[in-house]
Amino acid sequence: MKFIKSDPARDKKLFKRMGIAIVIIACLLVIKDEILWDIGYYEDEFNLDENTSYYSEDYGNGNENCNVAKIDLKGFIDIEEYEDGDVGSSDIIREIENADNSGNIKAIILDIDSSGGVAVAGEEISNAFSRAEKPTVSVIRTMGLSAAYWSAIGTDMIFASANSDVGSIGVTISYVDNSRKNQIEGLTYNKISSGKFKDTGDSDKILTYEEKLLLQRDVDIVADNFIKAVAEKRNLDISKVRALADGSTMAGQMALDNGLIDKIGDMYSAKEYLSGLLDEEVIICE
Repeated sequence: MKFIKSDPARDKKLFKRMGIAIVIIACLLVIKDEILWDIGYYEDEFNLDENTSYYSEDYGNGNENCNVAKIDLKGFIDIEEYEDGDVGSSDIIREIENADNSGNIKAIILDIDSSGGVAVAGEEISNAFSRAEKPTVSVIRTMGLSAAYWSAIGTDMIFASANSDVGSIGVTISYVDNSRKNQIEGLTYNKISSGKFKDTGDSDKILTYEEKLLLQRDVDIVADNFIKAVAEKRNLDISKVRALADGSTMAGQMALDNGLIDKIGDMYSAKEYLSGLLDEEVIICE
């Protein structure tokens, strides 16, 4: 047997090379894992196909007997959850579709406490509920306003407390103009843009009359789309909705009288309603 004499300098180089090799292997494993996630290799591990029960596994806390999915719509509504306190329509839509495809889920409850958010996000959530094949119910807690109300009208039934704040059918893109403050502080706005409307709405410049008309035009278009959606999904005369669409909110009973909600009630009321509809006890997947 041949023995190799220890050489400290050589051993140090060898250990260094081994360390680099280990780091490279670890990086390759991470990259491989990312690729597998991207192509959906691990999809079955998390029960995301339509033949498995997503809610039993992830929202039911192991309770396979739960039969109603509860989805929270709380906070500012945006397309994605960009900041803490936001709720993303992409996430809500995914939850709706997973619940609608889940074998043990019989109905979906939308638990709302939101003053609104982005119009497109509210429209997307509303349309996702309209596409759902299972019974859907909204429960408005403290408030269901603007884009949150737009979300709610996609469900089959809307409950709200007599003390809930409902509606706010309207659109706003109002903002603070800092131009005078900048002048006092000696700051100058230099306009360098490809067109006269390119920097419209920049808070550091004065809004021109033409720009204001342009922004008001867009606000009116989105507001009209909101009004049409409420009229269609709540089966209301569009002229009545236009009269209500002044941006104001109303308490639950007034919302009921005007056809914006279906019943005065809370989460218990929604469960009782679904229990009668499904002819079985309602067990919410938390």
